[in-house]
Amino acid sequence: MTAAEMLAGDFAALPDLIRAHAAEQGDKVALAEADGELDYVSLDALIDRIAAALQRDGVAQGQAVAIVASASIDYAAVFLGALRAGCLATPLAPSGTPESIVAMIADCAAPITFVDADAATALAGQHIPGKLVRLKSLGSWLAPEGAHHAPVTIRPEDGFNIIYSSGTTGTPKGIVQSHAMRWAHISRNEAAGFARAVTMIATPLYSNTTLVSFLPTLGWGGTVVLMKKFDARGYLTLAERHRATHTMLVPVQYQRLMALPDFDSFDLASFRFKTCTSAPFSAALKADILARWPGLLVEYYGMTEGGGTCLLVANGFPDKLHTVGRPIEGHDIRLIDDDGNEVPQGEMGEVVGRSPAMMTGYHGRSDATAAAEWYDAEGNRYIRHGDVGRFDADGFLTLLDRKKDLIISGGFNIYPTDLEAVLRTHPAVADCSVIGVPSEAWGETPVGFYVPHTGVDASIAEILDWTNGQLGKTQRLSALHAIDELPRSAIGKVLKRDLRDRLAETAA
Repeated sequence: MTAAEMLAGDFAALPDLIRAHAAEQGDKVALAEADGELDYVSLDALIDRIAAALQRDGVAQGQAVAIVASASIDYAAVFLGALRAGCLATPLAPSGTPESIVAMIADCAAPITFVDADAATALAGQHIPGKLVRLKSLGSWLAPEGAHHAPVTIRPEDGFNIIYSSGTTGTPKGIVQSHAMRWAHISRNEAAGFARAVTMIATPLYSNTTLVSFLPTLGWGGTVVLMKKFDARGYLTLAERHRATHTMLVPVQYQRLMALPDFDSFDLASFRFKTCTSAPFSAALKADILARWPGLLVEYYGMTEGGGTCLLVANGFPDKLHTVGRPIEGHDIRLIDDDGNEVPQGEMGEVVGRSPAMMTGYHGRSDATAAAEWYDAEGNRYIRHGDVGRFDADGFLTLLDRKKDLIISGGFNIYPTDLEAVLRTHPAVADCSVIGVPSEAWGETPVGFYVPHTGVDASIAEILDWTNGQLGKTQRLSALHAIDELPRSAIGKVLKRDLRDRLAETAA
């Protein structure tokens, strides 16, 4: 069966699509990085050798294969080789503490873990369950050239990967995603032109943000260009060299790129499809990208756990840049109140979503899985997104804030994003975040953090007074702190837990 026939069907497994691309366009570059590349024939042969070696080492279909590393061709090949062996690719964040990484390896019961040099150093002295393979020594671990794995049957309901997501707080939970869910991500992207894509990947491979571009590119037979670590000028240089057409970036990356004084000197005319997700994306930043960076700009709103996805084609709706768009076809998003009842049109509520792209559940956490679910009157399963939003009359969703970040002060609901939107407009503020902290008088009170803008002189007191002058009486910040840089995850989410810890340490 050809790749085109497979992509036109009801289901195809990604390893089978890569095999078809190798047969039909074997010399096309599949994976590239700063100092090397791999075509589809070579990639197909390499993941065969990885799958055969996994089976040789006794790793069974349905088991997890853990990877702790920065993005590289070898990393991507191990991920895909695990899939070909019928295993669950389980990429883990190397930025975690050694203890948390070991705990995740134990939680998913991975019999084998792959690490790069940095991860090997960080985990030195830790007891790693199962076998440890260094990516640096991958060649000596592989099955011999020409080796083939024992065939496995992959069904839509079989596990594809486990993504550990703790958000910005809490114990990491393993989100189990099926081949059917990943097929939904691949098959929905025909119109995006991934078959001819040269996709820049500048976010980590352990992030679902990355995988929703990485997987469709390979599924449709495009080229993936991997960056080990993002830096703005390096990204633009690599994109210009490879004539990149597609990318997925998070808002803070777009912000750093657009802020480069010589951004406009780079030739980015090859770009056709730029996407963004994972964190609040300001209307002003979207407008700047539309004005200066060729190609479509599309914002996706969704969750690693699945649920519903909204899409905003910013070029087509310049008056809706403050929203995250409308639900895509086949996705049902509703808003509910604290009692689980749907709210009327125009009112705000907690976002819940349903679609073909939904997690199986949290690995080994039936309680957490149940807490993440909502069922409508007909018994249909939805996933709670954890956000509060409102639909406008045209069906566009505006997000107000994370439900858990809502500040209740003196009985009034305060949304940090409203305060951040005002604070960010002060010329002395380059970046900012607002958190709620305990207050004896009000229960909670909002406190702001900001990164000073280079070259603009203003005191904390001046910025605080100006900001509170723009806010309602119940919204005003009780304090403001300058900070060199906001703590962020690898995909740009502000780690508000770290800001709260900073305040607690100062108070102590």
